Amino acid sequence: MCGIVGYVGVSDGSTILLEGLKRLEYRGYDSAGIAMIGADQKVKIVRSRGKIAVLQEKLKSDPVFGKIGIAHTRWATHGKPSDENAHPHRSGPFVVVHNGIIENYADVKLQLEKEGFSFASETDTEVIVKLAEREWRRGKSYYTSIVDTLRQLRGSYAVVFLNQEHPEELIAARKESPLILGVGEEACYLASDVPAILPYTNAIVYLEDGDVVRLSRDGYTVESLDGKRQERTPVRIDWNPVMAEKAGYKHFMLKEIHEQPHAIIDTVRGALDLNRRRVSLDDLNLTDADVKQIDKIVLVACGTSYHACLVGKYIIERLCRLPVEVDLGSEFRYRQPLLNHRTLLMAVSQSGETADTRAALQEGMDQKASCKTIVNVVGSSLARMADGVIYTHAGPEIGVASTKAFTSQVAALYLFGLYCSSALGHISQDQLGRHIQELVELPHKMEETLSNSDTIMRWAKRYMHAQDFLYLGRGILYPIALEGALKLKEISYIHAEGYAAGEMKHGPIALIDESMPVVVLVQQGLLYEKMLSNIQEVKARGGQVLALVEEHPDDKLGAQDQQLVLPRTSEWLAPILFAIPLQLLAYQIAVLRGTDVDQPRNLAKSVTVE
Repeated sequence: MCGIVGYVGVSDGSTILLEGLKRLEYRGYDSAGIAMIGADQKVKIVRSRGKIAVLQEKLKSDPVFGKIGIAHTRWATHGKPSDENAHPHRSGPFVVVHNGIIENYADVKLQLEKEGFSFASETDTEVIVKLAEREWRRGKSYYTSIVDTLRQLRGSYAVVFLNQEHPEELIAARKESPLILGVGEEACYLASDVPAILPYTNAIVYLEDGDVVRLSRDGYTVESLDGKRQERTPVRIDWNPVMAEKAGYKHFMLKEIHEQPHAIIDTVRGALDLNRRRVSLDDLNLTDADVKQIDKIVLVACGTSYHACLVGKYIIERLCRLPVEVDLGSEFRYRQPLLNHRTLLMAVSQSGETADTRAALQEGMDQKASCKTIVNVVGSSLARMADGVIYTHAGPEIGVASTKAFTSQVAALYLFGLYCSSALGHISQDQLGRHIQELVELPHKMEETLSNSDTIMRWAKRYMHAQDFLYLGRGILYPIALEGALKLKEISYIHAEGYAAGEMKHGPIALIDESMPVVVLVQQGLLYEKMLSNIQEVKARGGQVLALVEEHPDDKLGAQDQQLVLPRTSEWLAPILFAIPLQLLAYQIAVLRGTDVDQPRNLAKSVTVE
């Protein structure tokens, strides 16, 4: 889950590399480093423990310059955060940066030590550069040494090599870890994610597993590990650099919370035919006849995307009358799931690079299931693996705690449910028209919900010192209780739990006392009265009720200032509106407590290692 940047061109690349690292700091911020070949044709490496700002300060007194270089920001797996464990690592003329996990590194390291190599770090990455030097010492070329090194590695990697004796080119490769190539005028770039190089080019080459690329200022070539030439054509990315900047907001997370109405518009508008009252999902590659062959749908994801899938289960089962299973990517393939050609497996991920979710999709492919995906990043690994895709079009999400990706995923799952329900004949055109109209009206209601920030701030100031929070929801809002608790845990470090409110009497009620804030999600409809009963149980034990309620306040919920009234929408879309105040509550509490909102401790944005 580290961030990589590479540059080769005609200009000094030090600023390009450093700015690229800043845009990738969400991927890791335990340590950072940079290596460049200067005018003296020698490699200079500067590394430091801590965030990019620490490296930037160090570079003021010990600068690097050059027209070719690599840089890295680390999220520790093997070895604690330290200067010694920071990348880049060097051995002989070879310098490398790496994202991923080398599974056989212990065996390789032992063998290299027997051959007389010594190691300066605790990382698995150092064996890569030592292997490359060993192969080179045996008389092999720069390129062949690297290819033969890669053949000896087991695990996942995105690697970029710099070599002092070849100051005109970089060599990079990927296997199960993201790496993209950017093509500019008299320059080429490498990065783990698009925002790092967007200020310089929007011509992006998505490298495939097994690709080895040689790049210079004049262009690039791609081969497989067995030496076969690969054609990789650049695609144009329609994001612009401003989309990856804070745009005046204090934090990326706050910016992304407020971007949600627009993200929903971009996600749904290409799928809605307002005149003919229909949903079109052209990239999904799923015909009406295909839908009628499905006897089970499996949704697989991790973290926040898993909560979106739980909402999706409610939507799809109700609309389509098909059984839906929801599974964690990290558990799915290990339980030996039962799939077949009549199963549709939908993998959901913001980045499209989440290791566990990719492995789950591969399991579906191996069992001949129909494999689809919902992702935000065009050309990502999941998008390329699946035989159909729904893009969320939320733009870059930099904050580690997911917000607009979550609500966009819920909207995409809703579109998927409507599409399949229509194909199965479970919904009339008039009914579909009403669903479409509610989707069209949703962004305005989201804007209205975002305007309630004053109430959220009062709650945050009142309960910022609480040690524990409880979140309760019923029906389709139960996953939102889970998501609200996760957001608070992620960025404020307050212990929080989400529960189905009907389960409160089966254990969680023992936790409730006068110091416990209990956030309750109250939806109009079938479960309204039952939810009121659960709230009375909380109040009877002194719990501090904070209620999100549709349409109008209710004195049964408690004092007026303990309620936040949300606009009414369909039961299917209510989770999106209810999620927004919970995101804001977590954000405001975290800011008041002084935590690092965009880069919470121990977390990284895209979990690209298992």
